[in-house]
Amino acid sequence: MCVPVLALADTASDLSSKISDQNTAISNLEKEIAGYQQQLTLLGQNKNTLANTIQTLNLESKKLNADIQVTEGKISAENLTLSSLGSSIQKTGDNITDLRIALAKSLHEMQIDDKHTVIQSLLSEHSFSALWHYNEERSAFRVGIRERTGQLATTKNALITHQTEVQKAKNILVDLENQLQDQKTINQKTQSQKNALLKLTKNQETNYQKIVAQKQALKTQMESDLHDYESKLKYVLNPSLLPSSGSTPFIWPLDKVIITQLFGKTIAAARLYVTGSHNGVDFGAPVGTPVKAMAIGTVIGSGNTDTACPGASYGNWVFIRYDNGLSSVYGHLSLVKAGSGSRVLPGDIVAYSGSTGYATGPHLHVSVFPNDGVGIHSFPSKACPGRTITIPTAATNAYLDPMLYLPKNYKTAF
Repeated sequence: MCVPVLALADTASDLSSKISDQNTAISNLEKEIAGYQQQLTLLGQNKNTLANTIQTLNLESKKLNADIQVTEGKISAENLTLSSLGSSIQKTGDNITDLRIALAKSLHEMQIDDKHTVIQSLLSEHSFSALWHYNEERSAFRVGIRERTGQLATTKNALITHQTEVQKAKNILVDLENQLQDQKTINQKTQSQKNALLKLTKNQETNYQKIVAQKQALKTQMESDLHDYESKLKYVLNPSLLPSSGSTPFIWPLDKVIITQLFGKTIAAARLYVTGSHNGVDFGAPVGTPVKAMAIGTVIGSGNTDTACPGASYGNWVFIRYDNGLSSVYGHLSLVKAGSGSRVLPGDIVAYSGSTGYATGPHLHVSVFPNDGVGIHSFPSKACPGRTITIPTAATNAYLDPMLYLPKNYKTAF
């Protein structure tokens, strides 16, 4: 990454104006994105048809393109900020040099003047008066030196502040450039998904409805397979290994929190799941929304159930074991970023939301467990005979309600 060189024509005023223009463009794009999301929300309430699905994918692609433009705008703004800071650093450095030269010159003159004045005063008939005037001048001279020394210290502190801001801006720029590449990758996948669907259905609604029915059957069988496997696992929960009651060990995994389904035996769960219970919490999140680590921890693994049994389970997933005694699984991701073994901090981007696996729309699924009650295991799939499914699994009593460990401020979509 190259730090931009400040053009001679780019004064501080020019740069400020350009940054303002970029921020205005970003604001307009964000309004456009909000419009796309509103359309996507309305489409999600409609019947699941091929036409609606294709329209949804087209809107998602338009929104992702706008997301890309926003990120590009932020990168441009950060480059302008770096240019402005570079100019400030150069000016501050010049000021420091000037102050050092002036200070050295003053000290040198004071030293010469000291010798000359003392000798002259001793030889003078009015030595007492001369010495008195000399001391007055010397005192004023020293006040001036102290002022310049103070200015030098203040200017040095300003330089350190500017250098810190430069490093911060560079870090932001690196994050934005990484995010830009991720957004482009996700958009390519969205386009590929639309093309694959059109090819598979031959643009026929009857073919699409057959696929929907097949996916529903696969999902139901997969749930049964998983329940059969996990029902045989034995686990004794030790509450002392979990975070203390009343604490909030997790931050939200998304910047904008809208919960679409809670944990446990909800009305929706009774309708949607074989067991009648939802083993996590679902968050409404457009495709490509950054998904973040909820605490300090280690990424244990990730995978994609679609490679073994398309459209039947989590799709892309990532499993994190936190230092606080809890673990989480994120499902239906469009892209996983964090690699196995990597350490993560609260707020680190580990993935992006999507609608892989079995999902009626883009969202983030979060399941939470005690660390000693969950692991990545493989089991044979009846849903896709001859295939093996590899995902994080746990005894049924090891699934915890994520809401017990998350902040209490949230919105629901029901």
